[in-house]
Amino acid sequence: MSSSSFADALLSPRAIALVGASGDARKNTARPLRFMRKHGYTGAIYSINAVRADILGERAYPSLAALPGPVDHVFIMIPGDGVAALLPECAQAGARVVTVYSDGFGETGPDGLARQAELVRQAHELGLRLLGPNSIGLADLHSGGILSVNAAFEADTLLPGSISLVSQSGSMMGSLLSRAAARGFGFAKSVSVGNESDISVGEVLDALVDDPDTKVILLFLETLRQAPTLARALGRARAAGKPVIAYKLGRSELGDALAQSHTGALAGNDAAVDAFMQAHGVMRVQHLETLFEIAPLAARYARGPRRAVAPDEAVARVAVITTTGGGAATVVDNLGLRGLAAVAPPPEFVREIAEHGLKIRETPVIDLTLAATSAQYKMLLEALLQADWCDAVLSVVGSSAQFHPGLAVQPLLEAGKPAGKPLAVFLAPEAPESLALLQQGGIAAFRTPEACADALAVFFAPESLPPAPGEPAPWPDGLPRSGMLSEYQAGALFRSLGVPVVQGRLLAPGRLDHDVPYPVVAKVCSRDLAHKTELGAVRVGIRDAQAFETAVREMLDAVRQHAPQAAVDGVLVQPMEHRLIELILGYRHDPLVGPTVLLGAGGIAAELAPDYALRLAPVGLDEARRMILEVRQTRLVRGFRGLPEGDCEALAATIVAFSRLALTAGAHVEEAEINPLFVRADGVVAVDGLVRLA
Repeated sequence: MSSSSFADALLSPRAIALVGASGDARKNTARPLRFMRKHGYTGAIYSINAVRADILGERAYPSLAALPGPVDHVFIMIPGDGVAALLPECAQAGARVVTVYSDGFGETGPDGLARQAELVRQAHELGLRLLGPNSIGLADLHSGGILSVNAAFEADTLLPGSISLVSQSGSMMGSLLSRAAARGFGFAKSVSVGNESDISVGEVLDALVDDPDTKVILLFLETLRQAPTLARALGRARAAGKPVIAYKLGRSELGDALAQSHTGALAGNDAAVDAFMQAHGVMRVQHLETLFEIAPLAARYARGPRRAVAPDEAVARVAVITTTGGGAATVVDNLGLRGLAAVAPPPEFVREIAEHGLKIRETPVIDLTLAATSAQYKMLLEALLQADWCDAVLSVVGSSAQFHPGLAVQPLLEAGKPAGKPLAVFLAPEAPESLALLQQGGIAAFRTPEACADALAVFFAPESLPPAPGEPAPWPDGLPRSGMLSEYQAGALFRSLGVPVVQGRLLAPGRLDHDVPYPVVAKVCSRDLAHKTELGAVRVGIRDAQAFETAVREMLDAVRQHAPQAAVDGVLVQPMEHRLIELILGYRHDPLVGPTVLLGAGGIAAELAPDYALRLAPVGLDEARRMILEVRQTRLVRGFRGLPEGDCEALAATIVAFSRLALTAGAHVEEAEINPLFVRADGVVAVDGLVRLA
């Protein structure tokens, strides 16, 4: 095996074998050799072709076994049915990494998945790691090591830089590289993971953390795979100060059809992906151009600790300075849509600037159109960057950016820029020269108001914390370990975790005597009834024993009519509980990111107007408090307009306890829910519960 490390063999190989290299320069399989010669790769390149003695004027070898020396990386470009037979030769040639361009594997269906799994098993037995199959390849733009057939590398010159890209889409890798290069953004590494059968996005990202050429890491994602590996790599990136920015396509419905709780309907997989990214410090952008346009902002300014932000509170305060009123208005509008506020300068700041000969007004947009010299603009900009009443400064430049690029951006380039106050620029006209000057100066510049607002919003977005560590929670004796739990059983599980649950009695249908004081709530108890209200299996406000017997009879009749297959355990009777508000507390083992916990507005209207906070589980007490602040309905118990205050500390402790479902030992909880959870002045109490086990 070669002496290179896994990371070097993957990202910066010193010796490369191209299996299936073509001598026809028009074919895709001729591209890697052409690209590497064109872009100055100085390592060893061995072309493997069974029927040609030379490829594009260079010696070719009939097989890997015929090579004169070891290789770090093999790039396979032959039909898929011949790949497996090559792996032993790859190992014998010393390779650590094999990239498979060939298709016909997991992307084709069950049979292809089986072939892919066997390929990975064989590779691991041989000590090889696989990138792909169906990978368009990877590139080191600093060395010219282009193991890729992507046409983006046909460019006469490649612009090396400090941004690296990991993409689950091969074609989008090339598209992003070309779009970014047109804007003057240089790249260090780019990697297409293909089917991600072995080497995952997380492992590539982990290798990039140690890459000296990489300062910012971009992810183009279609889904999340191997989330624990990705989480570990993101933790290393955060510790190393290398920002990670992601653009993820669409909303996955994987597993949603199986959801028995409201939690799954309120917060599907895409919301869980958001929670995962926020917990691990990833800036997830909404616009494709923002993916690379935000890079200078992320590289230049550290994202400090984020305070908890209520839904009605601005995430950040932005001072806007402009030479085009209309252009600024488009950005301010988008800032508002993303939860940021354009703030007016306070009177004392206005007076301070007036003392320097420039008159400005107390308005959210400081308009200097035809009102300031270049020196005055620079003076005002520096004052804004030092001011404590704003969190960022946004400069909106008008038509001068197009026709007088030097004059338009000179104050921005010359101004002193403290490390703690982000500066961003939106150029209202199409102004490529000004964009290039700002790019060279390391200043984040944006072509559209949407991308500009997107970048500032994700930069200032509140971060959450990774799952809190905790001891395993033993499974209570006597509870089932698979399928649905009844409400009575769910209550027992919740109590074992420290969740306050309403006290009740489980009665046999023929023996209805009980000691629960009236008025009471009665429910049919069955593992087969997930949502009892819809079936008529719940009665509230029962005043006496006679009404209780009537209610039980009617509920059992309703269950026999609407759910005749349900096995009834009995009738659960509970006292009527008082509350200030009701919430929903949910848990779900998301198929992409793992355990999550949700706090949201409760009751039957929970799905009509979603109002929730979602985190990876388990959570600690501080994170639970942040969740409470994010749910709008909790304002009703947090001093809103003099209303009675609820016990938010008890609520936070209950969120923490409930989130420990992620730590249960002895059974796997797929989803669970308390709906509603009553919040009172003196505590909280769960009055209904649902649990589904694997």
